Amino acid sequence: MRLVVDLNKCQGYAQCVPLAPDVFTLLGEEALAYDPNPDDAQRQRVLRAAASCPVQAIILEVDPPEDRDAR
Repeated sequence: MRLVVDLNKCQGYAQCVPLAPDVFTLLGEEALAYDPNPDDAQRQRVLRAAASCPVQAIILEVDPPEDRDAR
């Protein structure tokens, strides 16, 4: 699973943070940090976090192509 947060769209509501705290972290009051390649064990939490984003800033690629370099 790969994820990207469109930080231009993100408004810092941080609804994703309590739903997947091992993946999303709020730095200060509005700066979001995240793991772009969360462990598959976090899949359900990340899906819930993405669904909770009021501005739909979290973009998920659940099954990335195997030939893509995972960074």
